[in-house]
Amino acid sequence: MLRENGPLTRQRLQAFLGLSRATLVERLDTLTRLRMVRTAGHDASSGGRRAALLEADRTSRVAVVAWLGASHVSVGVADLAGTVLTVHTERLPLGHTPADVVPWLVDTARGQLTGTGRGGDLAAVGLAVPGQIDQETGISITPPTMTAWRDHPLRDGLADGLGVDVLLENDANALAYGEYLAAGSRRSTVLGVAVGTGIGAGVVIGGRPHRGATGCAGEIGHIRIEDHDERCTCGRRGCVAALASGKALIRQLRGDGVRSLPDVIRRVESGDPHAVALATDAGRLVGTVLATVVTILNPHVVRVGGEIGGLAPFRTGLAETLTQQAHEVAATGLDVGPAVLGEQAPLVGMAGLAAEAVFAPDAIDRLAARA
Repeated sequence: MLRENGPLTRQRLQAFLGLSRATLVERLDTLTRLRMVRTAGHDASSGGRRAALLEADRTSRVAVVAWLGASHVSVGVADLAGTVLTVHTERLPLGHTPADVVPWLVDTARGQLTGTGRGGDLAAVGLAVPGQIDQETGISITPPTMTAWRDHPLRDGLADGLGVDVLLENDANALAYGEYLAAGSRRSTVLGVAVGTGIGAGVVIGGRPHRGATGCAGEIGHIRIEDHDERCTCGRRGCVAALASGKALIRQLRGDGVRSLPDVIRRVESGDPHAVALATDAGRLVGTVLATVVTILNPHVVRVGGEIGGLAPFRTGLAETLTQQAHEVAATGLDVGPAVLGEQAPLVGMAGLAAEAVFAPDAIDRLAARA
C-alpha cells in the first residue's frame, strides 16, 4: 500500500488496510527496523500535532545489477528506486565462459559495494542474460550466442560470492522492464527490443515481464524470413538473427575489414555508405517481424536498445517498416523510439525486479522472522 499509494499517515494507512491500531503499530515498527519503511515528512496541520507521513524506503538498501551479453558485461550497484549508483562495463571475447566471467563479476561487485560505502546494504543481485532461463533451477537453457553458458547454474556462483538471493531475467525482458519503469505508468504495455550480437524482445504486461509458458516469449530473433537460407546460431536457416543481428552485420561487412561489433558501430556512425545501407536494411527486417508482434500485442510503447539497436539508420529502417506493416489500429498512437535509459535500461530493469522481490510479502515475512 505504501509503495503504490504513499506517502500516507498512519491513520489513512489503517483506514485503507482495516488493521487494528496495535497490529499496525507493531508491523510498522518491524518494517522501520528492517529499513522497509521510513518517515517522509509530515501532513499539513489541521490545528493539532502534524501527523508523520510514511513511505516505502527504496534507498536504504541496494542491489548488485549486471547485464551479460555475448560481447560485453556490465555490473553496477543500484538502489531499490532504480537509481544506478555506479556501473562498469567491459568488452568480452566471443566464446567467453562462466569460469572467465563469474569470478570477475563477484570481485567487481564487491569493489563497487565497498567504493560506494553500501557493502552492508546489499539486499539482492539481479542478472540479465540472453536466451531462456529455467526460473526454478536458475539454469540458462538456450543462449544461442553464448554456447559455453548453456545448462550453466547461473545463480550459484553469484549467490555464494555475494551472500544474497540472485534474480535472473532475459536481457530483453530486463530492458523492457526498465523502459516500463521509465514510462511512469502502471498501465503501460511495453515492448522492448534488444539488438546487439543477437536479437531478442521482451514485453511487460500489467507491470510484469511476460515470459510465456516455457520462457521463450520474445525470441523474435529466431522467426524465419521467407526466401532466405543463411544458417543461424540456433541451427536453423533464415532466422532474422542470421540476417539482421550484429553478428550478421559483421559477416556482411567482413570484406570491408570489419571484424567486431565495435567495428560495425564505427563504420555506421562515421557514415560509411555500405555500412549505413546494411544497418538500415537490418532495421527493416526486424521491423517486419515486429509489425506482427505489435499487431498481436498492441503495446503502448516500443523501445529499441542494444549496440546495433542504438544506431540511427537501424532504428529508422525499423520504425518505417513497423508503422507501414503493422495493423493500422495497432500502429495508431504507437510510441516507437530508442530506449530512453540507453545502455542502462537492463540494469534499471533488474533493479526494479530486485525491488519487487525484496518488497514481496513472503520475502518481508521471512526477513521479519529472522530479525
